[in-house]
Amino acid sequence: MNKKTSWAMSCIAVIILITGGLAPYFTSTANAHDVQVLLDTVIQGAHRSEANRARDQYRHPKETLLFFGLKPDMTVVEISPANGWYTEIIGPLLKKQGQFYAAVPALNEDMPKAMKDRDGAYRLMLKRAPDLYGEPTITTYDTSAPVFAPDGVADLVVTFRNVHNWAKAGYTQPMFKGFYQALKSGGVLGVVEHRAKPGTPLTKQIESGYMTEQFVIEAATAAGFKLDLSSEINSNPLDTKDHPGGVWNLPPNLRGVSDSDKPKYRAIGESDRMTLRFVKP
Repeated sequence: MNKKTSWAMSCIAVIILITGGLAPYFTSTANAHDVQVLLDTVIQGAHRSEANRARDQYRHPKETLLFFGLKPDMTVVEISPANGWYTEIIGPLLKKQGQFYAAVPALNEDMPKAMKDRDGAYRLMLKRAPDLYGEPTITTYDTSAPVFAPDGVADLVVTFRNVHNWAKAGYTQPMFKGFYQALKSGGVLGVVEHRAKPGTPLTKQIESGYMTEQFVIEAATAAGFKLDLSSEINSNPLDTKDHPGGVWNLPPNLRGVSDSDKPKYRAIGESDRMTLRFVKP
């Protein structure tokens, strides 16, 4: 068998493994090419809605997860997964060899019904599809002293567009300390966040939903992390970041935007975002 034939047969084998309900992904540790093939297949999977697929052009899930170093045999913690947009991609990739922790905030009676409904829907999504997600672990954390997973167990912790919420509520530092605690030495923290212009005052950052890279880097450094790399994967030069209603004027929310202005904001697309990779020494 020549090399070309062997390579083709290997690709066919991978495709067979990941079709039909996204059944078992790996029988051995994947190389970089395998991970890319698997990500492509999961991202194109029938379990993802058309609405979720439409956001790929702005969120760049394949490139982002490869930048963070995701591999199918890792233990990964996703922080505040909300509706599960990224869970639909990360969870199936880890099903066979890895372990997935979904860290959700603890609910209380004062929280909005919409947040409670979202939490319930997310849990149901995982429960109803063991063929996709296997047996993920859902942890509930207290924002004042969060514990996301057993100490030192995680290879990778990821969070997407959450930092502005923590800054507003005043618990940024406890969250980053919790990430550090969950990761093993050499583990990676991956952060994607709406990006403010350098020098934007903190009050304006919180009001607009756009945070400066400096704010995020300082928060991570104070928790013990070292900045490893940054990427422009999720940048959007069309985003002027000066919208009357902040980042929420942009898609997908279009919050407070008149019908006549919606085409303008849709033409901009989703927000300009920083993509940062930190390492626990």
